[in-house]
Amino acid sequence: MNERPVRLTVSDDLQRGRGSVFFRVWFALPFLVWLAIWAVAAFFVAIVNWAVTLVMGRSHEPLHRFLARFVRCTTHVLAYVSLGAERLPSFDGKPGYPIDVEIDPPRRQNRWSVAFRIVLAVPALLLVTVLVGPGSNSPALSGSLVGVAAFLGWFVALTRGRMPQGLRDLIAYGLSYGAQLWAYLLLLTDRYPSSDPLTAIGPLPTRDDPVQLEARDDLRRSRLTVFFRLLLALPHLIWLSLWGLAALLAAIVNWLATLVAGVSPRFLHRFLAAYMRYQLHVASYVYLVGNPFPGFSGAAGSYPIELRIAERTRQNRWSVLFRSVLALPALLVASAYGSLAFTAAFLGWFAALATGRMPLGLRNAGALALRYGAQTYGYLFLVTGAYPYSGPCLARPSAAATPESVASPPAA
Repeated sequence: MNERPVRLTVSDDLQRGRGSVFFRVWFALPFLVWLAIWAVAAFFVAIVNWAVTLVMGRSHEPLHRFLARFVRCTTHVLAYVSLGAERLPSFDGKPGYPIDVEIDPPRRQNRWSVAFRIVLAVPALLLVTVLVGPGSNSPALSGSLVGVAAFLGWFVALTRGRMPQGLRDLIAYGLSYGAQLWAYLLLLTDRYPSSDPLTAIGPLPTRDDPVQLEARDDLRRSRLTVFFRLLLALPHLIWLSLWGLAALLAAIVNWLATLVAGVSPRFLHRFLAAYMRYQLHVASYVYLVGNPFPGFSGAAGSYPIELRIAERTRQNRWSVLFRSVLALPALLVASAYGSLAFTAAFLGWFAALATGRMPLGLRNAGALALRYGAQTYGYLFLVTGAYPYSGPCLARPSAAATPESVASPPAA
């Protein structure tokens, strides 16, 4: 039996036709109408499947096939609407789409889990609202992560004829969780949806970003500190606010200095890097991504959820001049990621109180959100000239080992 009974596969080549991008919603209308009709039939079939699975302990094969096709068709249509794929989907939910779903045959399921499936799915429904949106048929119109990625990707694809991989993979991550949830609700599997971005799609790109997050936490959580987490974090939140005022002034000075010299002054780079690390330590503690009580200095290597920041490099002065404008799309994605971090922490709070552990999927989802937020701050504060990467990825261990001296970027 496969460890992941519901799997998302991605074979999209990122190329987009500008005409199909511009008129994407109109092209998708017939599929959305058909999907709405199919959803009505799937609702009644799901009720029959629930009764059969409750009695027999497993989904009925013909019903399973019908509902599996519905889940695949839903994923295909949402991938097309959200610019996650370019090719028009089919109306029958057959495999072979560039963003596809593989679903294992029927397996025996726990009857108690089947009986209370809707209740058990409530936490996952809350999380899918953040990832895909409340209206599953139109994520591009919502403020979800998939909606924001589709909105920004529309402008980029219209300009360049290509979808950025980070945005495409972010869309695929949301659709992966949605497919797992729909399969769980429709009793195609009793495996609870996993929010882990590191296993949602694959293979993930390995990147050498100048701002990277490293998680060495062992997932164990103290129930007592979890229960009083916000109260315990209060001194840090006060100190972070005071430090934030100084960091804002330092960022303004850093902007002027980098605009003139083309490189951030060493002392300002180190000051802002320490602030970013401390900000990450506090956020990790508040959002239950990390367990130990953090220190107040933002020292490198002092917390199990660590931010590795490369040394300063030369930056393009035009990019520096318009940095606040260029950062607007990243700030929009960071805001959506903030909702994910909050939701993962909210659900993780109950799970950690009950089990004494933070679920791996929720920890990694929160870590992904914090990583993107840190990269956004690093770009906005001119700690780095690298634009934040929006999708899940793997980091090279040697990325932080950057020479102390100022170096120019390699030629293109």
